[in-house]
Amino acid sequence: MNLFLITALAVGISTVIGTVFGVLIRKIPHKYNDLILGGASGIMLAAAILGLIVPAADAEGKYTLLMTAAGVLCGAYLVSILDKITPHLHRLAGLDQENHDNNAGTGKVLLFISAIAIHKFPEGLAAGVSFGTGNTGDIITVTGSIALQNIPEAVVIVAPLLAIGVTIKRTLLISLAIGAVSMIGMGIGYGVINVAQVLMPFFLSFAGGTMLYVISDEMIPETHAHGIEKQATFSMIGGFLLVLLLQKILENAG
Repeated sequence: MNLFLITALAVGISTVIGTVFGVLIRKIPHKYNDLILGGASGIMLAAAILGLIVPAADAEGKYTLLMTAAGVLCGAYLVSILDKITPHLHRLAGLDQENHDNNAGTGKVLLFISAIAIHKFPEGLAAGVSFGTGNTGDIITVTGSIALQNIPEAVVIVAPLLAIGVTIKRTLLISLAIGAVSMIGMGIGYGVINVAQVLMPFFLSFAGGTMLYVISDEMIPETHAHGIEKQATFSMIGGFLLVLLLQKILENAG
């Protein structure tokens, strides 16, 4: 089995694994919820910067830096547009007061699932695009980080799903579907990098930009809303350092 299939399965299955843990744990106090999300945001941040944006900026080419900057901005802007279409996860869970224009008249379950899918697709895209670096260490950094953070992120999503009336069986099926969305995004990202190699810096940084937006707009604000901002910040730093350490270990092993 080649590296793409192995990493694609890891990215997809990790969401299911997190969901199973979430079903077993059920309700997580905000304190631990924020610590978990803080660590996950740090892992995502490291993957975006170390595995995507830095390799994009280091690529050879006359307009590399320009394409890198444009890619980050375009990726972030695209997710900001998608964010207006679907509500933030935390609004649906009843954890914040943010309103979106299309919340009214639509089932909470459908909105929740669509919101998760919107945020998981860019992650899968980033995992697929990471193969464009041609560096096994960068690929494992990005795909491994996404798979790793999928587990705690899925854990904290289970409670809101159960709270809005979704059965355990359906929650597990939803996690399978979300995992499939990530894998589809990964397949598309992998396909794109095999079509236009000259635009590789743009594709890599575009994927990184989508992740940066989600981290800044979704994950960090949520971890700083319940009184343990400093702990959540250090949890994020810990997640970042974990990926940095693992990347260096992979480089030395190679």
